[in-house]
Amino acid sequence: MSLLTPGKLTIGTDKPAFEPWFKDDDPSNGQGFESAVAFAVAGELGFDRSEVQWSTVKFDAAFAPGDKQFDFDINQVSITPQRAEAVDFSKGYYTVKQAVVVSEKGKFAGANSLAELKDAKIGVQVGTTSFNAVRDVIQPADDPDVFNDQIDVVTALKNDQVDAVVVDLPTAFYVTAAQVENSKIVGQFSSTGGTPEEFGLVMEKGSALKSCVDKAVDALKSKGELAKIEQQWLGSAAGAPELR
Repeated sequence: MSLLTPGKLTIGTDKPAFEPWFKDDDPSNGQGFESAVAFAVAGELGFDRSEVQWSTVKFDAAFAPGDKQFDFDINQVSITPQRAEAVDFSKGYYTVKQAVVVSEKGKFAGANSLAELKDAKIGVQVGTTSFNAVRDVIQPADDPDVFNDQIDVVTALKNDQVDAVVVDLPTAFYVTAAQVENSKIVGQFSSTGGTPEEFGLVMEKGSALKSCVDKAVDALKSKGELAKIEQQWLGSAAGAPELR
């Protein structure tokens, strides 16, 4: 196996490493969704935890062209054709879900189902998977308020112009942690139709590891291991129960 450091698997991610993807800003502790996925992939490749080392890699640098200081990088990197020109991606290890964010004091803060959101005034960014999800899955009584960019969506929630906003789950964690005080995720749901957005492990272009890493991801999927890790770290425990 062709490795950056013989006998060691080097995994890259950014610093600080945010929850719920990592825990306590320490990727090496195996806690948080992406840390758990990384060690599970390492295990499938035949490495035990003592043979894994972590390297700090800025988000944009992970998928920029050129040589890499990691065997693979894990950092909520969405697989796109443009990025795939510069790097190799593994098969997707996470299909991005949609999430509903509301004010903790708002009338929809206690919503437990999609049906309970029918009468909500929903804000969403134009041309996004989230917009399609509002229209096709939630199907609110009134047309959603559509904004040109994410910042305007967040501002609308801050200013109580809307009851709720729909963004992808990774964004929702960031909105509630860092952007809108006293906001909460009422839940997550799967969007329908279109090509689902997926996160992939990033490798140097032409990496000899790609086929092994793909097999590892496939094995974890078919054993139900990835679903279990997702439920543990990105589900109710992270404050994002499944809305049906």
